[in-house]
Amino acid sequence: MNTKQAVAARIIELCNQRNIAINCLANISGVAPSTIYSMLNEKSKNPGVVSIKKICDGLEITVREFFDSELFDETEQEIK
Repeated sequence: MNTKQAVAARIIELCNQRNIAINCLANISGVAPSTIYSMLNEKSKNPGVVSIKKICDGLEITVREFFDSELFDETEQEIK
């Protein structure tokens, strides 16, 4: 799994834990739904840190808590 895939999986995981839809996440975080959906699919190759921070703010978690997941423990080397 690469980092982008891990970020997408983590967003989905957090939404499932809170039982909220992606559109609800967009509303509470102030991020456009299209931005979040592009982070979840292959359109966005590099999810922006500002968008991730806004998502964290909407979920009332820290960026550290966002990345504190086993999903990020085994990500692929990004530099080839």
